[in-house]
Amino acid sequence: MREFIPVTNLNNGLPTYETILNRDFTTPKGAKSCVTLTDNGVCAMVGGREINRFMHTPRIYVDNAATSPMPEAVLQAMMPYLGVSFGNPSSTHSYGQEAQQALETARKRIAQAIGAYNNEIYFTSGGTEADNWIVHSVSKQQAKKGKHLISTKIEHNAMLRPLENLQADGFEITLLEPDRFGMITPEQLTQAIREDTLLVSIMSANNVVGTVLPIQALCAAAHKRNVLFHTDAVQAVGHIRLDVHALGVDFLSISAHKFHGPKGVGALFSKLGLPVTPLIAGGGQEKGRRSGTENVASLVGMAAALEASVTDLDAHLQSIARLRDKLIAGILKIPGAHLTGDPVHRLPGLASFLFEQVPGQLLIPELDKIGICASSGAACSAASKDASHVLLAMGYPPALAHGALRLSLSRYNTEAEIDVILEALPNIVRSVRQKQSV
Repeated sequence: MREFIPVTNLNNGLPTYETILNRDFTTPKGAKSCVTLTDNGVCAMVGGREINRFMHTPRIYVDNAATSPMPEAVLQAMMPYLGVSFGNPSSTHSYGQEAQQALETARKRIAQAIGAYNNEIYFTSGGTEADNWIVHSVSKQQAKKGKHLISTKIEHNAMLRPLENLQADGFEITLLEPDRFGMITPEQLTQAIREDTLLVSIMSANNVVGTVLPIQALCAAAHKRNVLFHTDAVQAVGHIRLDVHALGVDFLSISAHKFHGPKGVGALFSKLGLPVTPLIAGGGQEKGRRSGTENVASLVGMAAALEASVTDLDAHLQSIARLRDKLIAGILKIPGAHLTGDPVHRLPGLASFLFEQVPGQLLIPELDKIGICASSGAACSAASKDASHVLLAMGYPPALAHGALRLSLSRYNTEAEIDVILEALPNIVRSVRQKQSV
């Protein structure tokens, strides 16, 4: 349903009529204006929804795999440590001890959320640092065993780039080929392991197509040959049920902003008995393993966000998966649309597509103009005009891989938003195709 309400534009003070999607808010009875535009055309919040600067409609955010919105409860948990409780956790006075206590409470909550022990959690600046750290650590500690590491062609660049650096230093890297659905099998891994293999690193869930990999079985295959196993779980933690000890992994990477926490903080899980070699030298924080004054406020926020994400997780996952499946069913009705990733073993909130004769870099801005915020793949590579290395590794031709669209949902998305996307997308795809054919 759409309704027209008067909007006062501060540029000229005159009321104008704009179309507002009538979903989560209502117009106050008798109101002459319920939205006010700022000078740059961005409206104020209305009933918790921001009004788009192009069309003055509430923006729909479906790019949660890039980063996720932080709820008020997480912000409020952080606020004391941005103000009155500002101490350095390394200080011995009361301010410092307050900060240290907050830090250790956050560590405990994060550990409990993933089934770890408190002293198996090391705080980092995010998933990228955690991935780099484990590659650095294992290559240093296990150097006498050999110089061979195994990963996959669908990993995030946070893993692929450090491996490239090792390769330049004389290490041998084997990257496993995924199938058409982005899946890697234990049999593939077993065949690739050698006597001199130091580490296997395989992501828990792919950030481009959403395929969830069989980490427990892959880890078992590595351990059967006495090889350490790491998983980049940045897209999995907080989105699927995960227990590090049940999985059997030796190391695991986490990033807070993927599960409604603040940016710039994350963690590395390192199994007891497997100490990591420091990547960053300095004051000896994090039990001497990771130097640098800890970002107490953000780590408290990370713990609050993760705890909230895993609370009632099953109910959230069912609700999100239902919206995802509705999105998939509707989009596949568009001529020339293809679903990418495993149709069954995939993240509850991620749906990814390819459109024939539709470059993704043209599709995304057209969606943004009408207030739909999506992506064509990894945010870190969004500025690149190259096709996703993940899609190419899965066997898609470059011409088709360029037409990628990734829609990633969270528990804050609504069915009404899915309806808007399904109404708008076919026309946008048709329009882009017509422009391309001219």
